[in-house]
Amino acid sequence: MSSSKRPGKRAYLLISLFALLLVLFPFTFWYYTWFGRPLSNSEIDQFFADSTKPRRAQHALVQVGERIGRKQDVSRWYPNVIQTAAGSSSELRQTAAWIMGQDRNYTPFHEALLRLLADPEPMVRRNAALALSGFGDHAARPELTAMLRPYTITAPVAGGVKYRIKPGDYVNPGTMIGRLDNAEVRAPVPGETRALDRPENSAVHPGDPLVTLGPDKNHVWEALRGLYVVGETGDLPDVERFLRPVNGLPEAVARQASLTAQAIRARRNTGEIQ
Repeated sequence: MSSSKRPGKRAYLLISLFALLLVLFPFTFWYYTWFGRPLSNSEIDQFFADSTKPRRAQHALVQVGERIGRKQDVSRWYPNVIQTAAGSSSELRQTAAWIMGQDRNYTPFHEALLRLLADPEPMVRRNAALALSGFGDHAARPELTAMLRPYTITAPVAGGVKYRIKPGDYVNPGTMIGRLDNAEVRAPVPGETRALDRPENSAVHPGDPLVTLGPDKNHVWEALRGLYVVGETGDLPDVERFLRPVNGLPEAVARQASLTAQAIRARRNTGEIQ
């Protein structure tokens, strides 16, 4: 009869240490990548200075935005925000545009946001337009009205199209909608797929329409809020399309559309706009 040998204290210690690491490692990773983790002033300085890790700069931007929301003076980092808005990362430019919309008394932010209206990425342009509406700048209007309309994703290169989505699918920014031969095509904005504009396997050329997305409900609501401030008479047809809940959009969108239309008409009646 063979006797079983119980694990010694060393084995129990190793097992406990391994179990602790299984818990500690994900927590540590989450803690140091979570944008809500408070940063000290010196950490914000370090994160802005670290050009090798864009997520650090994004974390610093978010922390600056939260401090602005708490009415703290963070003007020492405003030049960093503007510098980030001119960088190569679209995610950072998008976040910087959101941050700059939170302090409407800083003129250089206004100037930087106007430059971002010409950004190649639609999400950056949209954040810039929403921020500019807070400045009362009517230059935001074209991008805001575009947010109320369907968005067409076009072919970036030539090739045979193979779709990864179908009508009715909802996509987020970055969702792969298909391929053109070996090139991936990803959605630049959110929305529900309304139509596939080219037959499967057909040959397309750069600029050809591929997919039509319906306007996203959150973007519609935000755009209507922006037009409440800067909208003009010519924007009313786009606004009034949302006076009744359509395509599954919530009641809040219809209410905001009504408020926005009333505000535009009031400005027209007082002669503030044509």
